[in-house]
Amino acid sequence: MALRDTTRPEAAGPVPPVAAPLDPADRDRLLAGTHHDPHALLGAHPVPGGTLVRALRPNARAVSVLVDGSRTELCSEGDGLFAGVLPGPGIPSYTLLVAYDDGEQEVHDPYRFLPALGELDLHLIGEGRHEQLWRALGAEPMVHQGVAGTRFTVWAPNAQGVRVAGDFTYWDGTQYPMRSLGASGVWELFLPGIGEGTRYKFEITSRYGHRFLKADPMARGTEVPPDTASVVTASHYAWGDGEWMAHRGDLPVHEAPFSVYEVHLPSWRPGAGYRQLAEELPAYAREMGFTHIELMPVAGHPFSGSWGYQVTSYYAPTPRLGSPDDFRYFVDACHRAGLGVIMDWVPAHFPKDDWALARFDGDPLYEPGNASRAEHPDWGTYEFDYGRTEVRNFLVANAVYWCEEFHIDGLRVDAVASMLYLDYSRDSGQWEPNVFGGREDLDAVAFLQEMNATVYRRCPGVVTIAEESTAWDGVTRPTDGGGLGFGLKWNMGWMHDSLEYIQKEPVHRAYHHHEMTFSMVYAYSENYVLPISHDEVVHGKRALVSKMPGDWWQRRANHRAYLAFMWAHPGKQLLFMGQEFAQGAEWSEAHGPEWWLLGDDYHSAGDHRGVQSLVRDLNAVYRATPALWQRDTDPGGFRWVLCDAADDNVLAFLRFAGDGGPLLSVSNFSPVVRHGYRLWVPDGGAVWREELNTDEARYGGSGVGAGGPVKAEDGFLTLTLPPLATVWLVPEG
Repeated sequence: MALRDTTRPEAAGPVPPVAAPLDPADRDRLLAGTHHDPHALLGAHPVPGGTLVRALRPNARAVSVLVDGSRTELCSEGDGLFAGVLPGPGIPSYTLLVAYDDGEQEVHDPYRFLPALGELDLHLIGEGRHEQLWRALGAEPMVHQGVAGTRFTVWAPNAQGVRVAGDFTYWDGTQYPMRSLGASGVWELFLPGIGEGTRYKFEITSRYGHRFLKADPMARGTEVPPDTASVVTASHYAWGDGEWMAHRGDLPVHEAPFSVYEVHLPSWRPGAGYRQLAEELPAYAREMGFTHIELMPVAGHPFSGSWGYQVTSYYAPTPRLGSPDDFRYFVDACHRAGLGVIMDWVPAHFPKDDWALARFDGDPLYEPGNASRAEHPDWGTYEFDYGRTEVRNFLVANAVYWCEEFHIDGLRVDAVASMLYLDYSRDSGQWEPNVFGGREDLDAVAFLQEMNATVYRRCPGVVTIAEESTAWDGVTRPTDGGGLGFGLKWNMGWMHDSLEYIQKEPVHRAYHHHEMTFSMVYAYSENYVLPISHDEVVHGKRALVSKMPGDWWQRRANHRAYLAFMWAHPGKQLLFMGQEFAQGAEWSEAHGPEWWLLGDDYHSAGDHRGVQSLVRDLNAVYRATPALWQRDTDPGGFRWVLCDAADDNVLAFLRFAGDGGPLLSVSNFSPVVRHGYRLWVPDGGAVWREELNTDEARYGGSGVGAGGPVKAEDGFLTLTLPPLATVWLVPEG
């Protein structure tokens, strides 16, 4: 086809070079979106007599090339292809002038750019060791070869072809086929002029010929559900938490106070976004004395009823509450208030939504190829293929991403037990043993070890926490000692046993006394957190105060006594929102905590305000008393004073600080006042004072207590134990 220069009149002379037509097979593959190297067909290429320029612009009326102000029209080859040969040596710098029915646009040609992803990135991706994978894959706004635009990259090794589709193409990917970067399985395309806020997906053609749109697995921004597109995003946030970040790791977490307020962000204040929450939640948690806020999952999830545990966008905070920078603002506000931020992280499974990770390039990719192995039997989801290096890299880098990009201080890893066991929730014949004949998932073990080791190496001061409900050995043991490498583990055994006990009528508790003492048999086998989490106050399990027996007064008294027992027990503690003021109803993600219970009228709200005041004081005394946290993982920091008074429903133990300073915790889980109750104490002549009493009238109690300092005589304290209460005492001075 001839090329015509429209800037000069027609003149006699040599015949201009002609653009050779595309090979029919190449043309068909290009237009079908299955060509592995569209840059070899499109863009500018030297040919005899000049430079061939070919453009793919569906729906365009005409396409011209602009070189140094000179306009040269390309000839149509049909199906949106335009081509021509520019005479002269060398490939010039050029732009395209594309004419549509509604006007002309001058644009850069995406197919004149070199790959915007380096060889080192590809090598690390292939090795599964790209610890900042989000800097290599996804949509990255950038300046490339002097031109502003966005680099799109995606891992889709089984695809025949991948194209970029978006709001700028009316969701038709024909115009922008991506090139394959070899054996890495990565596809790449730099699109000049595309910037932040652009909505996009990848149009993938599988090796079976099926074509479908997929959201970007590495998207840093997404549309608000139910819309599912990815959004080009870059951060412009200026952090103000330098002091916090510099010192958050000064004290090892197992030797530090650690009192966690668990929150479901969308329902803590329904309707509030990240920035409004940043003004209210850190102030409240700080005033209540907590050291950390734990967020139920904030990564992108399509169904709000999943509470975030069905993640489709692992690299994007949910847009329901604002932008990624809005979420950074929230974390920054927590740090400036002196609060750490822990985030629930869900690497155990992902949903089957056809626009997300499931069968991403037409074949199992993030999930195992074995269908029975891929299906999670409990949740109707897919499990990750932990044995695949790229999948493991996707998850390890994701853990690092939240800590580095959002300054997250801790990752609580959900459903670890379901990852560790090949036979988890599977019957005989539904699973295959590992190479050693065992039921342990060795790939999952290796992944968790790599994740923990990488996070601790890269992110000083961050803690990882396992929700692991079995007796797996070494969950919090360092990886170099064969452990999984977590910093802390939820003590599910303590939670189940203690709740089983406290729900019994006091007259029956004598027969369950061991459920309150058994935890000390294994208390130092791991570094524990004692969790009263959202899982314990939903789905018919009832709110914490509603689990308690007796009338309303007794339920609240049990609630207060139990919390003080929990705060004194070895291990860190976690309490779900609403339980700090004895909300009686189960939690609902639609309504959140029942704040109205804390009304202005004390007589109508006093029941709940009293419990709230107790939790505030528990945290204040806890943080000021090293005996309650300094030696949580040291058996020498604990000593039973009375563990066998089953008939009395009484438990008493000592906690010791690093300097030996003690605190005595005494719990009377009976509704009977016990007068003249004698308890051994280590300093036989010391005077002990009441540091906290859950039966104080200001907490809603009956006001029974020591009434003043008590002197030990012959090594024993003689106390009056209030009903359904826990009392803390410390030596004066």
